Amino acid sequence: MPTTSALLLRSATVVDTRDGSLHPATDVLVQDGVITAVGPGLTAPAGARTVDATGRYLVPGFNDMHAHPLGRGGDVSATLELMLVHGITGYRQMSGDLGLLKARASGELSFPAASPALLSMPGPLLTMLNTATPDEAAQAVREQVAAGADFVKSVAMTKERFFDAQAEALRLGVPIVGHLPGGIDVLRASRIGIKSIEHFGSGLGVLACCSTEEHAIQEAAGAGQRLKLPKIKVPFLGGVVDRLMGAIMRRVVLNPVNLNKPEDVALVDRAVRTYDEKLTRELAQHFVADGTWHVPTLIRQKTSKLCDDPGFAGDPDLRYISRATLKTWHGVVATFRKKFGPEQRATFAASHRYEYDMVRVFDEAGVKMLVGTDSSGAVWVVPGAALHDEIDLLAEAGIPPLRLLRMLTLSAAEFLGTTESMGTVEAGRNADLVLLGADPVEDAAHLHHVVGVVRSGTYFSEQDLAAAKDRLAAARAVD
Repeated sequence: MPTTSALLLRSATVVDTRDGSLHPATDVLVQDGVITAVGPGLTAPAGARTVDATGRYLVPGFNDMHAHPLGRGGDVSATLELMLVHGITGYRQMSGDLGLLKARASGELSFPAASPALLSMPGPLLTMLNTATPDEAAQAVREQVAAGADFVKSVAMTKERFFDAQAEALRLGVPIVGHLPGGIDVLRASRIGIKSIEHFGSGLGVLACCSTEEHAIQEAAGAGQRLKLPKIKVPFLGGVVDRLMGAIMRRVVLNPVNLNKPEDVALVDRAVRTYDEKLTRELAQHFVADGTWHVPTLIRQKTSKLCDDPGFAGDPDLRYISRATLKTWHGVVATFRKKFGPEQRATFAASHRYEYDMVRVFDEAGVKMLVGTDSSGAVWVVPGAALHDEIDLLAEAGIPPLRLLRMLTLSAAEFLGTTESMGTVEAGRNADLVLLGADPVEDAAHLHHVVGVVRSGTYFSEQDLAAAKDRLAAARAVD
């Protein structure tokens, strides 16, 4: 069983995430949740647990840099443990609220030992509802920054209010990240300082910039982008509007593609037919110059745009998903097939294929990218397991193994500004580690072979991980 005493990992092959170099026969000593020494022939202190790591490859723990385990309802502890047993030792929570921020600030937000670390979190998502005017946009940002938000996230805003919120966030020294509003000037948002673009901007965002008809497409995408909600200030009405927005966001979480109208699909088709790789390369150079990060979430894009693919329903990882959730997901598929004909579904599939091309071009140009999944709640996206799906899709797009390892580890630390405490296996770093059964620099598929996890100094053996997976699956079978 896992223990929290001092831990000595004996004779591991430590992988340097900076350059991919391998350091065999290396001991790693962990005390009080921190790596205290790295080198050959270390002496274990009295009472330390010693683990023979011969033939194992030691890397920093994986980070899911776009996840939603908190605030979605259900058993949060089970979701977090499911992430951990798949090698995830840290995550960026991509939706928050003032209650969560206040609980964290007061020390009341705590999690079981068998869960990854909460690395950063925003306050309430920025939508058309809480950013209707320039003053409201600025106030929404100020309110959550005052509560301790690490960043603010745009989800469903107008392009005008996005820039109002961005200006206020930057004034306060807090990053703004997230979705791009329809019709927005993407290069302006990048140049001014959006720190990370999620899902290629969601919707047409980045894809439109790769089209020879970008300006016409963006103008059409931005036209009429309004959310019609009641504006009468009546005490009881606030709750009605909140519930309405909650219902909309639940649909967005499940599958945003299902919200597309025929004219939206036509614009996607237009962007696909006029895609130009040369423009993609030029766009990538802008992102590099601006320092704009990207979190592609290819698995989320695939499950949304190809959600009726029969392979999803046969995924063995669905054993971790409750029957009630599976029923909901099958309903999402039924809506997708009913709403969109074969040609429209082919358009979505084509747009997803170009996302692989964008990943490849961005990587070749040096655009900084992170690994994220958009779990939990999204159709067919299984917490924990989805990170490994994302690894496969990024590899399929052409990301080399070492770069994938970096995206999972050191790049996350660079993005967060925490390279002194995470991202490498060195003395002074947090003891959040993964033992792999094969060399991850040789083949990205080896990133799946997790044979041990260390979380804040607590060691979970291969047997512990397997037992936890079986237990979590058994619990879902009776939900």
